[in-house]
Order: sequence, then C-alpha cells, then structure tokens
Amino acid sequence: MGLFRGFVFLLVLCLLHQSNTSFIKLNNNGFEDIVIVIDPSVPEDEKIIEQIEDMVTTASTYLFEATEKRFFFKNVSILIPENWKENPQYKRPKHENHKHADVIVAPPTLPGRDEPYTKQFTECGEKGEYIHFTPDLLLGKKQNEYGPPGKLFVHEWAHLRWGVFDEYNEDQPFYRAKSKKIEATRCSAGISGRNRVYKCQGGSCLSRACRIDSTTKLYGKDCQFFPDKVQTEKASIMFMQSIDSVVEFCNEKTHNQEAPSLQNIKCNFRSTWEVISNSEDFKNTIPMVTPPPPPVFSLLKISQRIVCLVLDKSGSMGGKDRLNRMNQAAKHFLLQTVENGSWVGMVHFDSTATIVNKLIQIKSSDERNTLMAGLPTYPLGGTSICSGIKYAFQVIGELHSQLDGSEVLLLTDGEDNTASSCIDEVKQSGAIVHFIALGRAADEAVIEMSKITGSHFYVSDEAQNNGLIDAFGALTSGNTDLSQKSLQLESKGLTLNSNAWMNDTVIIDSTVGKDTFFLITWNSLPPSISLWDPSGTIMENFTVDATSKMAYLSIPGTAKVGTWAYNLQAKANPETLTITVTSRAANSSVPPITVNAKMNKDVNSFPSPMIVYAEILQGYVPVLGANVTAFIESQNGHTEVLELLDNGAGADSFKNDGVYSRYFTAYTENGRYSLKVRAHGGANTARLKLRPPLNRAAYIPGWVVNGEIEANPPRPEIDEDTQTTLEDFSRTASGGAFVVSQVPSLPLPDQYPPSQITDLDATVHEDKIILTWTAPGDNFDVGKVQRYIIRISASILDLRDSFDDALQVNTTDLSPKEANSKESFAFKPENISEENATHIFIAIKSIDKSNLTSKVSNIAQVTLFIPQANPDDIDPTPTPTPTPTPDKSHNSGVNISTLVLSVIGSVVIVNFILSTTI
Repeated sequence: MGLFRGFVFLLVLCLLHQSNTSFIKLNNNGFEDIVIVIDPSVPEDEKIIEQIEDMVTTASTYLFEATEKRFFFKNVSILIPENWKENPQYKRPKHENHKHADVIVAPPTLPGRDEPYTKQFTECGEKGEYIHFTPDLLLGKKQNEYGPPGKLFVHEWAHLRWGVFDEYNEDQPFYRAKSKKIEATRCSAGISGRNRVYKCQGGSCLSRACRIDSTTKLYGKDCQFFPDKVQTEKASIMFMQSIDSVVEFCNEKTHNQEAPSLQNIKCNFRSTWEVISNSEDFKNTIPMVTPPPPPVFSLLKISQRIVCLVLDKSGSMGGKDRLNRMNQAAKHFLLQTVENGSWVGMVHFDSTATIVNKLIQIKSSDERNTLMAGLPTYPLGGTSICSGIKYAFQVIGELHSQLDGSEVLLLTDGEDNTASSCIDEVKQSGAIVHFIALGRAADEAVIEMSKITGSHFYVSDEAQNNGLIDAFGALTSGNTDLSQKSLQLESKGLTLNSNAWMNDTVIIDSTVGKDTFFLITWNSLPPSISLWDPSGTIMENFTVDATSKMAYLSIPGTAKVGTWAYNLQAKANPETLTITVTSRAANSSVPPITVNAKMNKDVNSFPSPMIVYAEILQGYVPVLGANVTAFIESQNGHTEVLELLDNGAGADSFKNDGVYSRYFTAYTENGRYSLKVRAHGGANTARLKLRPPLNRAAYIPGWVVNGEIEANPPRPEIDEDTQTTLEDFSRTASGGAFVVSQVPSLPLPDQYPPSQITDLDATVHEDKIILTWTAPGDNFDVGKVQRYIIRISASILDLRDSFDDALQVNTTDLSPKEANSKESFAFKPENISEENATHIFIAIKSIDKSNLTSKVSNIAQVTLFIPQANPDDIDPTPTPTPTPTPDKSHNSGVNISTLVLSVIGSVVIVNFILSTTI
C-alpha cells in the first residue's frame, strides 16, 4: 500500500510541477500572475517601471478589442533588481523570480538591435518561454521603428500565450503571387505600401526604385517594403501591429496563404486567429459584456536570500546510505551552491523537530563550516514533516516578520499521515517550499505545500547517478545575477567492479573558473585521488571527510583555462564513485556559457511521446555545433541515452537556434523518470552565431506619407554569416523529472509513426526537381522508415487536406536512409492537368515497417511563371546575375516554359522543360 501511495503521490505531484515555467492563470477572462522582470544589468531608471505600467494598461484594452472582448490583463508583478534603491512602494517578492519570468527587460541580445522578441522553440499552438523587451524600447526611443509598446506587447503576447508566428519574413521578403505579380510578404495582402531601396551614407540619403534579380526574378536584397502611414486594413497584428488601422489578427477571410511567412510555414497555412480560437483559453471563455478594469500592478524588489534546510533524520534514512548521501549533498550546497550574502538556517526532524542553526548570513567559509557541523549524524524515530516546516518558519520569522519569498529546502524519504495538518499554514505563509523526495515513498500532503511556487526533485537510491547532489546543486537563487551563480561543469558516477579506475577529464573554459570546486564521493573506502591542471601540475590538499565519505578541493582565485585530468582509484570492490565539478563566471562583464534542460511535459501516458529540450546560450546568444547528450533514468535505474540535435528536423523546431531536441519514446516501466543533460563544445565545432532572434516584431524602415518615404533611423546591419568559434567547454544540467503511466509490458507495441518532415527543400538541375530533406525514423526520429510517398498538386489546400487524393510521384528508386541523414530525390513533374495552374505544390509522407504513416510534410512549391513587377517599383537596370542556359537536348515534342522554384529557404529560377499537359 505504501509503494502505491508513493507512486500516486509522484504522479499527482508531477501534474502540479512546472519547473521554470509561467505562473499565469486565466480567471474570468483576465490573465493573472504575470511576472515582468527587470534584469540586474539594466541601469536604474524609475521611468522604466512607469512605462511598463503604461504598456500593459494600453495593451489590455487593445487585446480586449482584438480578441472580440475575450481577454485582458488583470494583475502583473514587476520584479525590481536588488541593486536599485529602496522605495516604500516596493514589497518583498513571494514566489516571483527570474526563473518564472514571462517578460524580461534586458539589454538587446545583439548591440544596437532593440527588436522585441519571444523565445519560442516549440510547435504551433504551444506556449513560448518569455518575451524580451529592451529598456530603450520601453522608454519610447524606438517607437517609429517598432510601434507603440502597448501594441507590441499584444503582438508578443500572442507568440507567448498562443504559439502563433510572425506574418512577415526577412529571409523571404517578397514572393510570387497567383496574380503573377511580385508581392511583399505580409498579412493581410491588403496592406498597401511601396517597394523601394533607401540608402543613407555620409549624412545624405537616396531613394530609388528596386531592381529585379535575374536569378530569382524577385526584387533584390536591398529592396524593402515601406507601408503607407494611412491605411484602412484592420489585419494583422502579427504582421505590423504598429500600423494605426491594424486592430485584428488575420482570420480565415483575411489570411494570406500565399506569403512565405513563418505563420504559414509553422502553422500549416492556418491564420493566426484560427490558431488562437482553437486554444484552451478561447474554448474556456465567452465574450464579456462590460469593459474590463485596468490592470493592477505589484512592485516587488528583490532582497537577500533566506533559506532554511529542513532535513529528515528519521529511522528510514538509515537504509541505503540515505543519511550520508543527504549530508554529502547538503555539504555541497553549503560549500558551493548557496550564494554569499544569503541567510541560511537548519532544522532536523524525525518524530519531532529541532532547530540546529538559526539564520546565519554567509560571508566567508566560517559560516559555511558552522552550518556543515550541524548536519545530522544518525537516523532515529518517525517522520513529522509539519514539525520541521513549522520550526523552519520560526527560524525565518526571527529575522524577518514576513515569510514572503523565503525558502524552505525540504528533504524526506518517507510518508507522514499528519502532514496535511499544516497545508493551509504553508500556503498562506508566502514561503517557497523546494521538495526533494529521496526514494519512492513520500507523503502526498507535500503536494500542496510545494504547489506552484517551489522546485521538485525525485532522486533514486542509485548513488552512481549523482541525483541527490544534482538536486541540491540546482537550487541556486532564482534572483541572483548569473555571474554569481554556481554552474555545473561535470556530474558523473560509476560503480566499479573488476576495473578499479575512474579516469576522465573536465574542461574549464574562459567564461568560468572562479570558485571552481571539485567534489569526490564514495560508498565504502576513500579512493586514491589524482588531479592535474592543464599545465600538468598535480593538485594537492583535498579535504577528506571520512565520516561523510567525501573529499573536496576549492581552487583559489580563477582556475586555469583548459583540460583538467583526474584519476580515481577505488580501494574497495565493488565501489561507487562520483565526481562533481562546479564553477562561477570568471568575469561579471562576460556572460558564462549556460545549459538549461527540460522535458515538454511533466506527466504523460503511453503511447504519447516526450520531447527533450536543452538550450545552450552565452548570455542571450545561442551556441551552435555543441555535442549534447541526454540521460533519462527510470526509477528502477535503467538509463536511456539520446543525442540531442539542433537540425530543424524531427522534434527540433528551428535549425541553429541553440535549442537541441529529440523525441523520447523508450519507456521501460510506469513511474518516474529523471533527466540529466551533458553538453560539450569541441575545438572548432561550437560557435556563437550573431543572428537576430526568431519571432521578433517587424522593424519598419520608414513610412510612405503623401507619396514620399519618411525613413526611420537605420538599425545596425548584422552579417548573419559571422560566427565566433568557441573554445572547448563542458556543462551538465538537471532537467527535473516526469512521470509516465499506462506503459504495457515489454516489448512495447509499435505505436510510433515516423516524425513529420519539416525541412523539405528543393533545387533544380536540368529538367528535374531535386528534393532534399532530413530523414525521419521508424519511431519518430529513431531508426529508418520503410518508404516515402511524394505527391504533387496545383492546390496547396488540396495537398494539405486531401494528400492521399493528389497525384503521386514514382519513388521506386528511392531507398530511405537512417534517421537524421540527408535525403535527396529527383523527379520530373508531369501530368498536372489544370490549365490555369500557376504553382506545383509538393509534399511527402513516410511509412514505417508497421505501416504507420507520418503527418504530411511542409509543402514546397514550384512557380510556373515569371512574376511581374509593379512599374513604379522597379529600376530598369537589372542586377548583373547570369541566367542559366536551357538544355536544348530535350526540346523535341514539348513546350519550354520558365519555371521558378520557390520553397522555404531557397529560390531558384531555371529554363525548364515541362510536359505539354501543363
């Protein structure tokens, strides 16, 4: 019965647990508990707070009207940095912190580029991560270029909350419309304007007509769309919300399906309003009759961290070396994780509770050693969780009359049938409860105590997985500046039997090195430890704590950059050894490389797949080309290893965005699974890519007023091909846990089709269309598919909605490759019978050995005409680009037409031979 209760507890807790996600709730049409964070690097300016309030207030009314009187902003918390001066209006935060930010106000990702954007790396219709605004944008310095902040906020909110995408495309700013004209990529197509080249140099500016590129037959790269200042069109907010007349999202009637916008690409040609109206928010609300009230704001100022360790020393902690493992992890937390300036106390509990340490402010190693001396030495008694928590509140209350924002770090391995008696007290306290469950049994009442606000970790009894130290190590302050946080460079363990050695290396890169800390643990006897720095100097003076079975070494100053080598020799057989290496930023002005890992869900049931995500950044700039591996451990200790990819295929939504992803379907049992991610950047492989973020509000180069262009200040140009090669680095990160139910007995039935192909692309060679794509797998992105089905149509909607009825291409000679390989296939388009066809659309499905079929791929298109430019837009002087010569060897018996190939990511025009049936 106990095991069953423990499993139910884990299942329900995971339903509630949302690590590093939003607190936003929709209540009676109003969005509550929005958290807007001002980054500590932003210089103090109270006008920023005023402008945030004005922005949200204006946005609330705009959103209400744009969503047909359904949604508004009800209350917002603004989190003010600790280094700003005090103000009587500021209160102490409760659960609000940087980890749960919905909006971040921070310097621009790239210098001089103030475009607001939303971090989004999931599929259409799924929530984003956060919105990024710059101080200058909020202060109104960029209004001409990006529009009023209130309207901008609604544009970004639609990204964040409803998972829609932009309806412009800087990579493909023009396209070939069915009207056979060149059009600017926009929604709706009724937005008017002029296509011009506008250049400024040496204080003077020149406007001229656009030129036609003789390869693409579209306007050249320097041509831009300048919207008319006065418009009548009402849509769309996801194109240019800055246009005064725009007050709606594009719907089925106004949506421009022809344009190569990201919304069309990612949302299968559905309009933004179709996606929004299919959301849970929309389904759970009805339009309001009366206007909404204005938003309510809470001004919260970050203050010193207060945390109390509440540690279980009951009799059950004596089994499986749990008490000792807890002490090892707690010592690591006290020595390395908790930040200087924090206040820390300690309470033990069994059948009753004891205050071991009142709050002590961490200023030096003396305070850390004092706290470590108070860790429990032997297990005894029952389990009284409420006693421990109440005593923790007493400890905190002696320093601060309010418990708001204080943290309780609770570890327990057992159940307590009296724990429910203090649920209300915990919920009303304003404190944050972080819960670490060691082993399978834990009490269900802790669900309510840690609901919403805290972090939750579930740690197995397999010491070699180092899960307990990882859990404590992940509990850095949610509001500490990144330069002060402890970052994990390595975390691994090994159970040694016949081989007594555990040898490997750890890389310390130049972005870290301060407070570098090596921790070794063992299960039986102290091992022989050898550690060498990059110059080959052996490191001496490890502190050996034989009682806690651990040894540690803190490197003074800044550790040498390079590869550190270690040799650990076990002195018992068998033996379990672990090593953990942490460090902090070497320089507060240089952001360190970071890794954040998570699953797409916290609870799941078979056969639904999971997705692993790991984001690697330096500051806000993505790190590309890293080797990223996920380790997913079941509660019985089985570990599945997955290579994560940033290839824009399978589970990965966007190529080269610094987010590495993969499907996980290899379930072995019901219950809890935990995630750890290891990232490594090898020499000349990992790099920073200086590219503007995706899902950013459109920059407006200028307006057309009375027929003349009034240009805006030009933004700094960025060469997206510029990449900075990074040195070697290594990081590990805990991604928390998830629970899976309804898993059948092994072997699992095959219920997983191939993943959807999302990067179908094309080029043309002689008389053939050559398709390329990333191969899916037998089970999503693992294995190899059995065959492909390629179909073409003159109607994009027919191909999308009735794929099986479209004309099939002969793929007899196409032999599928392993998942994540590059596929290539060439064919001649024939038998398109529609007389007025202007495009050929192409899509693919794949089928596995169990005859399971993938979703229809993204749709590529071939254009059957040379588009016409507006005479007012063009300069008669063509861009000097050579035109390919037709292959005359195939001219007999057919008509020669000019074929323009238009697909996501490439545009090619050739003289091409088509069947006379076209």
